[in-house]
Amino acid sequence: MARRGKYNNIKLLASVFFVAFLMVALLQWVQSRKIKFVHYDAFGIDMPVAYALHGIDVSRYQKKIAWNGVKEMNVNNIQLNFAFIKATEGQGLTDKYFKSNWRNAKKAGITRGAYHFFIASQDPAKQAKHFISKVKLSSGDLPPVLDAEQASIFPVNVFRQKVRAWLAMVEAHYNVKPIIYTNAAFYKKYLGPEFDSYPLWVAHYYEKRKPRINREWTFWQHNDLGNVNGIDAKVDFNVFNGDIIAFNKLLMP
Repeated sequence: MARRGKYNNIKLLASVFFVAFLMVALLQWVQSRKIKFVHYDAFGIDMPVAYALHGIDVSRYQKKIAWNGVKEMNVNNIQLNFAFIKATEGQGLTDKYFKSNWRNAKKAGITRGAYHFFIASQDPAKQAKHFISKVKLSSGDLPPVLDAEQASIFPVNVFRQKVRAWLAMVEAHYNVKPIIYTNAAFYKKYLGPEFDSYPLWVAHYYEKRKPRINREWTFWQHNDLGNVNGIDAKVDFNVFNGDIIAFNKLLMP
């Protein structure tokens, strides 16, 4: 009986150690899944290093860009893989640097995307036609983007109707669902579930885990104060929510 009791004690002790081992392993796995931010002096900001693909967005505020410098920047294996470039605004404005940015980003080997800044008080159909007239998408480009972050004085239902009109025209022309860009709070108030089928590029600065939004998102604009070689101004930084396979599936065929 004494030997059997001793054997049972050893068996119990082994079980306790095994359970403890599993708990430690589980904790390590959970910790590894958390979004970790690491400060990079070269970029001047904290970077969410758990994401594989990083990028920027630019407009006339970044002025003339040396795109080869952007492409060649590599800090501890973090490179800038994509760039969203402002193309148009409202019914008739074209960003003064769009043509050169669009051409030179591609020459440098950076995946490019074009966005339109939506003016709610202007005709959405004319805005869509303006964007289409200026942006010729090629295979390997990102889908078109609608930057919707100002509703003006319009009621929510009217604003949504205007946004739907732009999205429908642009989707019909390029044969791809456009990406919607906005911030988390604006999306919840002015857009909502009826737009959940569109890829989302969400702005939520300085959040240390992930953007606080109750839907799937594709891109996250996490900081607006970054530094990039080849650009003499602060730059918005973004990450893609997925791996290179998912990223390539998103691109224009």
